[in-house]
Amino acid sequence: QVQLVESGGGLVQAGGSLRLSCVASGPTFNRYTMGWFRQAPGKEREFVAAHSWAAGRTYYADYADSVKGRFTISRDNAKNTVFLQMSSLKVEDTAVYYCAQDTERNRGLDPRTYDYWGQGTQVTVTS
Repeated sequence: QVQLVESGGGLVQAGGSLRLSCVASGPTFNRYTMGWFRQAPGKEREFVAAHSWAAGRTYYADYADSVKGRFTISRDNAKNTVFLQMSSLKVEDTAVYYCAQDTERNRGLDPRTYDYWGQGTQVTVTS
């Protein structure tokens, strides 16, 4: 059973930055799609970013339009960790952020393709 543990959430002012981390247990991390999703109160869970295996030891990085240019997803395969660097944060970025793993190596935009989820970490952006 894969476990995903997020960290790095917190309280930040608008315009500030945070970096979320997610450590995954289990082997073959480097080939799996890793994604970040978020859920704000009263709203459905939404896609934020995904990092999926491409040919030649490279990865695709996909982003929701709402975070493109502000957030960056990356990974450290040696540490089985995926990161979400969030900059120029807005009040509307406030949500619980979830890390997820897709072992079928899909592109990662659809939450239904993910097999494992973390417990979430709260990000609160104040004005």
